[in-house]
Amino acid sequence: MASAKPLILTKVLVFILAALPFLYLLYAILKQPGLLGANPAEYLTHQTGSWSLRFILITLAVSPLRQLTGLVTLIKFRRMLGLFAFFYVTLHLLVYIFIDLGRDWGHLVEDILERPFMTIGFLAWLLLIPLAVTSNRYMMRRMGKRWKKLHRLVYVIGTLACIHFIWLVKKDLQEPLIYTAIFVGLMLFRLPPGFFRKRIQT
Repeated sequence: MASAKPLILTKVLVFILAALPFLYLLYAILKQPGLLGANPAEYLTHQTGSWSLRFILITLAVSPLRQLTGLVTLIKFRRMLGLFAFFYVTLHLLVYIFIDLGRDWGHLVEDILERPFMTIGFLAWLLLIPLAVTSNRYMMRRMGKRWKKLHRLVYVIGTLACIHFIWLVKKDLQEPLIYTAIFVGLMLFRLPPGFFRKRIQT
């Protein structure tokens, strides 16, 4: 029982740290609107979107870090981090709908259908829903091998998120390209040893 206490405390700490960006934005909205800049809607949309992608990348980094460090307990934080990724993506979408568009549902549908960066961004959010719903242990046991196959959708989601960011900014590509490079690195780490050597030989 005593050995479980450090893990619980660490989980609480990770939860608090993961919630800090949201708490900061909430504080800015309620107490210090000046922190949101000249265009609060744009600031909130950008910040929630950036934290969405960051948490997707952090979640994807858990397995490589576990292998590199040998810290098996890192895997126990992946579910929480993945749910925070879903939370920030959902928050990103809600900010766009309620603050940027002013709950103009017709405009939202038009954006999703006619603006490619919105189409893939919305698709990424839709794909995250089944991952969030099935992230608990009960669903892991019930789905068996299908659970792992379903949760590989996170690779597709990460790809869509990077493309969404690149297409959104259009000109100043430094930030989205940094995230994209990190994502590509995390994907390359997952390739089996000798993957490229075998491809060259064939």
